[in-house]
Amino acid sequence: MFAVIKTGGKQYRVAANDQLEVELLTGEAGDTVSFDEVLLVGGEDGTTIGAPTVAGASVSAEIVDQIRTRKILVFKKRRRQNSKRSRGHRQSLTVVKITGIKMA
Repeated sequence: MFAVIKTGGKQYRVAANDQLEVELLTGEAGDTVSFDEVLLVGGEDGTTIGAPTVAGASVSAEIVDQIRTRKILVFKKRRRQNSKRSRGHRQSLTVVKITGIKMA
């Protein structure tokens, strides 16, 4: 059984025991989170497509870790203006492990 969930403005295809990195979620390692925006649920008995979400479906997951990605540098320069700017950015992510997909 698999599902397509929406979190952090992105969509992910997940199945049981999958581990993925999503946008930052509140909680500590070991906490349980639930994703209620389930867009599609598929399995052996067919596929259910939501309009826009599947009613009564939810995906439960466990927070494994809170991480930050490597730093990227954003450099802007305006030619012939003697103007430049350098900024850095590190994205915060949450590593979650999918524990189950529930269909009501």
